[in-house]
Amino acid sequence: MADALSLFLELAALPSPPGKERAVADRVLAELHGYGLEVEEDDAGSRIDSEIGNLHCRLPGRSEGGTPIFFCAHLDTVPPQAAIEPVVGEDGIVRNAAGTILGADNKAAVVAMVEAVRRIVAEGRPHAGVELVLTPKEEVGLVGAGAFDHTRLEAELGFVYDQAGPIGEIVLGAPWSRTMQVRFHGRSAHSGIAPEDGRSAIAAASRAIADLRLGRIDPVTTANVGLIEGGSARNIIPEWCTFQAEARSHDEATLIELVQEMQETFAFAASLEDCTLEVEINESFSGYRHGRDDRVVQLAETALTRCGYEVRTALSGGGTDGNVFVGRGIPCVTLSNGMAEIHTPDEHIAAADLETMVDVSLALVDAARA
Repeated sequence: MADALSLFLELAALPSPPGKERAVADRVLAELHGYGLEVEEDDAGSRIDSEIGNLHCRLPGRSEGGTPIFFCAHLDTVPPQAAIEPVVGEDGIVRNAAGTILGADNKAAVVAMVEAVRRIVAEGRPHAGVELVLTPKEEVGLVGAGAFDHTRLEAELGFVYDQAGPIGEIVLGAPWSRTMQVRFHGRSAHSGIAPEDGRSAIAAASRAIADLRLGRIDPVTTANVGLIEGGSARNIIPEWCTFQAEARSHDEATLIELVQEMQETFAFAASLEDCTLEVEINESFSGYRHGRDDRVVQLAETALTRCGYEVRTALSGGGTDGNVFVGRGIPCVTLSNGMAEIHTPDEHIAAADLETMVDVSLALVDAARA
């Protein structure tokens, strides 16, 4: 059995891009089984093209009354671009010596929750009921959590540690999000012999992108085009071009209006270049907004205060597995856990923050029992 830091160093060193989480899942399963706990792995893996399903572990309550809670973290990371060699510097900060991501997002959360469960078991700590949900493929649209049967939970409230920033921050809201797969169809022709016979799908896509409002649209709304692909050869008028876009907003009505505006922009560009158009729009996740008086927020405030932190609140521009559970009627709050510069080669976390989030987890368990 490993302590929080050594377990984190082990997990971080295991690459786990979305859909390839088996090695990390097996290490976590071995750890939990070593505590004498049973863990169920659901059949989501076969449905979402992942090596693993969702892992679910339940500790039945040991006290009367109180509120049963669950902790949720994801086992995947954004794809690393090189090896992962986590090292602890003299300053107590864990970084990757190999020049790619560290994987603190979200393995730091996994470790804090698993170690908290270990201490609950080892100390015979009283609690109202604690569950773990560890998911695959979060980084590509909360896919694992979306495939999890939430009715298996006995917990009434949940906590996700998936916000980069100093410990003490509670996320009160997350945006609604839509993704767009946009494909322009033109007509191919030799660019040197008969360019007038061609219809450039790349020109149409480029015009559309140039006319879009991108970046921060207003204080709570953003839009982006992140991927583009098209053409077949340098000297061929491109017959097709595809790009992927997204829009997010904390105001659902604003998001709906923005997505409609983007569709109209796509269509206008296609008409100008005499191309046809296909657009597929999907909901990435539903947004939410907690109130300071909500039970789940009050528990988080109590736990953080007991651990000596001044509580701050924030809105997130991203989604977490918490969006899925809130959307299904289970209050779930996201907490910052000290990770920084996530998704970059500068990603890091203080070793002390790993231990602190164990303490915060136990304080949440105690607060929920009260």
